[in-house]
Amino acid sequence: MIKFESVYKKYKENQVLKEINMEIKKGEMVVLIGPSGCGKTTSLKMINRLIEPSSGRIFIEGRDISEEDPIKLRRKIGYVIQQTGLFPHMTVAENIALLPSLMKWDKDKAVSRVKELLNLIGMEPGEFMNRYPRELSGGQQQRIGVARAFAVNPEIILMDEPFSALDPINRAQLQEELFNLQQELKKTVVFVTHDMDEALKLGDKISIMKEGEILQYNTPENILRNPSQGFVSEFIGKNRILNHSDYIKATDVMIDRPVKAQKNRTVIQGMEIMKENNVDSILITDRGFNLEGIVTLKDLQRNFPSDVTLGDIMSKNLITVMEDDSISEVLDKMNNNSISFIPVITYENKLLGLITKSSLLKVIGSSISKEKEEL
Repeated sequence: MIKFESVYKKYKENQVLKEINMEIKKGEMVVLIGPSGCGKTTSLKMINRLIEPSSGRIFIEGRDISEEDPIKLRRKIGYVIQQTGLFPHMTVAENIALLPSLMKWDKDKAVSRVKELLNLIGMEPGEFMNRYPRELSGGQQQRIGVARAFAVNPEIILMDEPFSALDPINRAQLQEELFNLQQELKKTVVFVTHDMDEALKLGDKISIMKEGEILQYNTPENILRNPSQGFVSEFIGKNRILNHSDYIKATDVMIDRPVKAQKNRTVIQGMEIMKENNVDSILITDRGFNLEGIVTLKDLQRNFPSDVTLGDIMSKNLITVMEDDSISEVLDKMNNNSISFIPVITYENKLLGLITKSSLLKVIGSSISKEKEEL
């Protein structure tokens, strides 16, 4: 959809961008983040040609945008800025319908689009269409700015720190509304911020920039799990993963070699396996490692020393988690069912590992230790 190819930008002796190569797929929300002066806003403004590169090329759907008329290009791209940019002498409806009017839309079509967008952003058309920006709160004004960017249904939306001037409550609400809007409309969104929490909350991918270069470009999950050394690791904070537990998966915290046996083992053999491995339960699998049940120490003690097999006494009503379940989901299952361990399986029911409360505490403890080292 959008492709940066060896893009440089220089102002006199100041190199603002240094060989930016980045590809943004159709329907993705990509967040550009980094400290002030890193080049994120310059990169954003190059997409609608408010800033021209010194060298390199930018493509939209395979077309070199340097060969397009910049006015026509901008009319096909939504743009939201921090200060909303609403015209104070125009009503809410007139502000949203500005671009449709410039493009000579039929009046009824424009009004219908205004109402549709106001409903999408949770503002009752009958109540807000004829108000002026001064009659709205800061959060409401920014909602109108977002609606205006979507007015002519562009495929690309550019957002330059749109929520940074808002209070935390309004900011969180607008982040949620933008996320829901994106899930429904599937636009290609390029979003600039300096807030890592906002980037993690919104981005399908995040581009971390410093001094005109992209240091890491990946999904939030992969950046949290495998941050580049040095600046990126420091920028996101090594302890941040604790505040984003949805990015920690069951496979990240499981014991990957749990004690297991096949169901034709005897009770005596089961006792020996437990004693040898210093555990109080055994997971029962078949030869293909499909999970079939569990036998606890109490089950063995009740049947010792009879000649029954583990398959005869195993419990089949196992509570399990899937391999890609988050740590939050794992904790909820363990707490809701008052259990201290839980097997991790694939969607084909193959045993992958075991999560215990102690293995969870080990991961959390390790992260807390890193946090203390940073302090």
